[in-house]
Amino acid sequence: MLKDLVLKNRSFRRFKQDYMVPEGVLRELVDLARLTASGANRQPLRYVLSCSPAINERIFPCLAWAGYLTAWRGPEPGERPSAYIVMVADPSVVSGGFVDPGIAAQTILLGAAERGLGGCMIGSIKREELAQVLDLPVVLNVILVIALGKPAETVVLEPVNNGDIRYWRDANGVHHVPKHSLDDVLIKTL
Repeated sequence: MLKDLVLKNRSFRRFKQDYMVPEGVLRELVDLARLTASGANRQPLRYVLSCSPAINERIFPCLAWAGYLTAWRGPEPGERPSAYIVMVADPSVVSGGFVDPGIAAQTILLGAAERGLGGCMIGSIKREELAQVLDLPVVLNVILVIALGKPAETVVLEPVNNGDIRYWRDANGVHHVPKHSLDDVLIKTL
């Protein structure tokens, strides 16, 4: 059922780094994204795949991991992603705001969840540094990075309490994510 897959698909930030995600799986996930809707069917997104530990080690410092966990610098060695999908766009195809990255990234993450993997969309990126690491043509813009691997943490959904939507970790390292109720997000039914 789709709802089960959505509930399984959380933003995981700690992974079993020794679990290698094969290139073929990354290709299958991008293939899913390629088949999704695209504004005006322009299809501006392109992807860089990395399942190389050496390249992953160079990608990692280009990323920021959890804005609400201000004292946490990201996953420690051994808990880092074993794969990345870097989403880039060609501004000559489309510029400005568009919906394609969200559709594609969510599709990739749902496909990953279906395969027992987890991931996290990361938009806080040192884009120029990452473009250099990946040796990208200057014409391409880094949009976001999807970190992937076998999850090494538990993520629990909680009701929003007093309007506070900030996620947190408890003393056992369990990641808690507040979510509004259905009644909170529905304005009206006509």
